[in-house]
Amino acid sequence: MTYKVLIVDDSKLARMAVVKLLSNLHPDWRRFEAGNADEAIKQIDEERPDFVLLDFNMPGKDGLAFAAELQQRDAHLSVAVISANRQVEVIDRAHASGAAFLSKPITDKALGEVLDEFVRKRQAAGS
Repeated sequence: MTYKVLIVDDSKLARMAVVKLLSNLHPDWRRFEAGNADEAIKQIDEERPDFVLLDFNMPGKDGLAFAAELQQRDAHLSVAVISANRQVEVIDRAHASGAAFLSKPITDKALGEVLDEFVRKRQAAGS
């Protein structure tokens, strides 16, 4: 099945790196990009992605606050927060918001595991 993934990061270079990893893992999946939370909301409303990969540090809303907001908007939307900050508090807050956590630099293996879990969750829900 083809899934849609939204990549949200204020750094174009970081988005390009995630797109490359995603393309290697799932070349048939559709990818969309946004530079901040406001752009992401527009993309979510227009494209209805299945999964969101979200940077922790962004202008405006940080990734943790935005992840929690996305979960309130749509409990079926799978979200992963991406950060180089690997402090237990940040990881715990990501999980508390309903999001997975990916540490930078992202590896094929780590991204693949998170995406596999997202797919399993979506299939279990029957979507």
